Amino acid sequence: MNNSVLSTAVPDDVLHDELVARATALRDDLRRDSPGSEQTRRLSDDVIGKITAAGLTRLLTPRRLGGHGTGVRTLLDVATELGRGCCSAAWVTGVLNAGNFVVSLFPDRVQDEVWGDDADARTAQILGRPAFSVEETDGGVLVSGEWGYASGSLHAEWVGALIATGGEPGRPETYFALMPVADVSIKDTWHFAGMRGTGSNTVVADRIFIPEHRLLPYLPVLNGETDGLVPESHAYRNSMTGVFSIGLIGALIGGAQAALEYVREQVHTRPVAGSTYAHQADSPTTQLDLAAAAVKVDTALLHARRLADTVDSHARAGENPDLATRARGRMDSTHVAQQCREAIDLLVTVYGSSAFSESNPLQRIWRDINVGSRHAGFGMGIPEQVYGRALVGKNPRDISLLV
Repeated sequence: MNNSVLSTAVPDDVLHDELVARATALRDDLRRDSPGSEQTRRLSDDVIGKITAAGLTRLLTPRRLGGHGTGVRTLLDVATELGRGCCSAAWVTGVLNAGNFVVSLFPDRVQDEVWGDDADARTAQILGRPAFSVEETDGGVLVSGEWGYASGSLHAEWVGALIATGGEPGRPETYFALMPVADVSIKDTWHFAGMRGTGSNTVVADRIFIPEHRLLPYLPVLNGETDGLVPESHAYRNSMTGVFSIGLIGALIGGAQAALEYVREQVHTRPVAGSTYAHQADSPTTQLDLAAAAVKVDTALLHARRLADTVDSHARAGENPDLATRARGRMDSTHVAQQCREAIDLLVTVYGSSAFSESNPLQRIWRDINVGSRHAGFGMGIPEQVYGRALVGKNPRDISLLV
């Protein structure tokens, strides 16, 4: 399939398989590039160029503007395949697609600004705290502030961030604010133990003017309650639930799958120190731990696919998922992250202390998954509380905005 051919002529299942195949074809390139991305704390221009050229950053971009307009199951499967090569590359790809998803909810005028001249234009979406200073002015707002953990900002043409303005006295409303990357600066703050290649630095704005048409209410979009805000004909109008987490968990699943495959290959030649077993594969302990790790990876994938398929089914039906479904979706993504983290912990233990040699890919995957799985959306025990409240008939929104 030629990348320049519009996706409108291709059946959805064929398009899905083609895009996943493109991601699979990039795995070896990503794997080779990973050590360099760690050193430079950013994806190389070569890698991001290949991902973009394969059309993998415009999965959720509208078809009328040259995007693929896929469902989020495609995003999950593409990110998972990329994650088998490099967790950081998959994470960035997931974030950029989620950012483009948000842009697709803006009026056509904004979409034309972003993609009218470049179907591959990428948007880094940040869900951190709102900007420090917002001044209302004629036709828009002047914004100053900083937003950290801006994954994908080094490879984006646009940045979406949260600002608080208007509303009732003392209770401003929160908006997505869309800014050209050329208008902001990037502060080098990403010095982390894992996911180093994501270059998740800090975006800085200094009295940037944002026109009113590039502001979109945040909570209705976050909660999948966009009736009246986004046209009914929009394919994604109800599919906000889970979209942000799906790209992230794909990176974690792919990393865990790669680690499992690597350890399985090595156990046939590695001895068991201090024992009479010629190889790890002969040890019942190795067999039991590999079985446990494999089940955790499978469990993560099954929950992730249920989440993605639930999001897509509601979007196709034009129905808003209820609070209980949204709470379960957040719990699903959290459980995926936990299962991947537990799996990689088992796998490095099976392999042995040499898993932590700097030349061994397991240590990088271990660090990536341990950092990525502790993303705020998965942690602090809030997803469990949210789902638990929903299960006993209480309102999850009493403790969290993210449902």
